[in-house]
Amino acid sequence: FCTPCLQECLKPKKPVCGVCRSTLSPGSRALDLEKQIETTETTCNGCNKKMYLSKMRSHAASCSKYQNYIMEGVKAVTKEPLHNTRNFPNRFTFPCPYCSEKNFDQEGLVEHCKTLHSMDAKQVVCPICASMPWGDPNYRSANFMEHLQRRHRFSYDTFVDYDADEDDMMAQVLMRSLRDK
Repeated sequence: FCTPCLQECLKPKKPVCGVCRSTLSPGSRALDLEKQIETTETTCNGCNKKMYLSKMRSHAASCSKYQNYIMEGVKAVTKEPLHNTRNFPNRFTFPCPYCSEKNFDQEGLVEHCKTLHSMDAKQVVCPICASMPWGDPNYRSANFMEHLQRRHRFSYDTFVDYDADEDDMMAQVLMRSLRDK
C-alpha cells in the first residue's frame, strides 16, 4: 500500500485493515506470517534475480531494472487529466441523508448513521453512491442502514481509478499478465 492509503487506514481513532476495512484490534505479531515472508522465494520482475520476500523491498529500492519496470506500468496507465478539476464530484465528504450534518468522510458517515439513525426507516439516497460515476442520484435505498453496512465497509478510492479508461486498463493488465509468466 502507498503511504496515504496506509495513513487513512491507521487513523488514531479507529485503525482498519487496508483491504476489507475491518477494525484492527491490538494484538501480538503475526509470527507465522513473518516466517512465511522469510522463507518464500520470489523473482524480481526487473532483473529476474531470485530472493526471499523479506529482501524484496530493499532490493526493489536499489534495482534500476525493477524501477524501470514499475515506471513502464505507470506510464502505460497514466493519462493527462482531460477535465477541469472544478468539474469533479466530491467523493471525499458527504452529507447525512437524514439530518443536516455535513462533511463526513465515508467512515464517519457510516458511524454517524449507525449511532443516530439506525432506527430511521425513511428511504433516502446514498450520498456516497450518488457521487460515483455509476451512481443514480435519484435512487432511494429501501434499507439504507443495511446498504451502508454491506456496500461501504471499504473505500472505493482504494480500488477504483475514476479517470482511467476501463478498456485501456484491461488491455494493460492482460499484457502485464502475459509478460509476468
